[in-house]
Amino acid sequence: MAHVVILGAGLGGTIQAYELKDTLTRSDKITVISNKPYFQFTPSNPWAGVGWRSKKDITVDLEPVMKRRGIDFICDAAEKLLPEENKIVLASGKEVTYDYLVIATGPELAFDEIEGFGPDGHTNSVCQIEHAEKSGGDGGTWEKFCADPGPIVVGAVQGASCFGPAYEYLLTIDTDLRRRKIKHKVPMTYITSEPYIGHLGLGGVGDTKGLLESAMRDRDITWITNAKTVKFTEDAVHCIEMNEDGTEKKTHEVPSKYTMMLPAFRGIPALMGIEGLVNPRGFVIVDEYQRNPKYRNIFGIGVAIAIAPPVATPVPTGVPKTGFMIESMVTATANNIPRIIRGEEPNELPSWNALCLADFGDRGAAFLAMPQNPPRNVNWAAEGKWVHWAKLAFEWYFIRKIKKGVSEPWYEKFAMNLMKINKIR
Repeated sequence: MAHVVILGAGLGGTIQAYELKDTLTRSDKITVISNKPYFQFTPSNPWAGVGWRSKKDITVDLEPVMKRRGIDFICDAAEKLLPEENKIVLASGKEVTYDYLVIATGPELAFDEIEGFGPDGHTNSVCQIEHAEKSGGDGGTWEKFCADPGPIVVGAVQGASCFGPAYEYLLTIDTDLRRRKIKHKVPMTYITSEPYIGHLGLGGVGDTKGLLESAMRDRDITWITNAKTVKFTEDAVHCIEMNEDGTEKKTHEVPSKYTMMLPAFRGIPALMGIEGLVNPRGFVIVDEYQRNPKYRNIFGIGVAIAIAPPVATPVPTGVPKTGFMIESMVTATANNIPRIIRGEEPNELPSWNALCLADFGDRGAAFLAMPQNPPRNVNWAAEGKWVHWAKLAFEWYFIRKIKKGVSEPWYEKFAMNLMKINKIR
């Protein structure tokens, strides 16, 4: 009997548990450890940030679901990983040993790296449902802003790696403002570390540059790219616009009464400084099979893993790990661990394809990159009202999938159907 522990219960960790339950033998044991008792559908957080969703709408209580599938669930935070001892020390003092470990923790949000940054400072956030509800919940900062509107800044700081939610939130709040008929009172600016609009940390996908620039022009939204954010104050965002060679071009003090910018990510403290397991930012180092080269019984999936940007940018940007990409990591790991338990070599490679449905509140844009980093076999982007409806259907299906404990790889099916409908080759 092998004991497989999954650290983290987000999009990657939860479906990892489900898929391993299907591929391991009945005598093998699976334990999921998470510092939260629920799964949250993170792609819906931009909607929650304007009050279109609540926590109960997009979260699932995990203990009963895991119990039905015969998976042990521990709600506790990881204090320290001891890979030499195959042991995790939890915040409660409890110790959990493992034969195999899958690290699916997601990131720690590095708000502390910039003065005045974060929900405890002068900015809002949609990175976690708790942050989004602080803005979009009853009596939240969004409603207070709408009662007395002014300038808005949305974007992503240096080192950020997940740009899609910034574009989604920017254009969703634009939709909400227009519905309230107060958009004319709200100058909007998008500030980003990306070298151009639509870069997305991927070097663009199809014509995302033209598509997103057009969407922002249509909505009278200005932008600053190659921006290094210096600090946030109560009424402004302070940044330096850089030249292509990395030298300073211009300093900006952009007025803002409501600010939401995505932070850089880093690994969780429990993993920091473990030589051979993580890089200096705390992200898990993996090989082509999602396995750590030094600790061969440890795997990493999702946002927690280290991926080097394909091309350096004047202001540092990271590489996003989208749901489609994460799902492929999960499936590869779910098939490779049983092979290793049987004494065989791993043989399944993740595809690392990228699919993004970016909702704008009333329409949206879809991006499909196969593989994620160029050069690609598929490099496609499109926009329309159908994306908004697809995102709604996607949310419904995925939350239902988590509630039922289903391991079906839906991202891949959706991407394949999308290609057929749009005759993408």
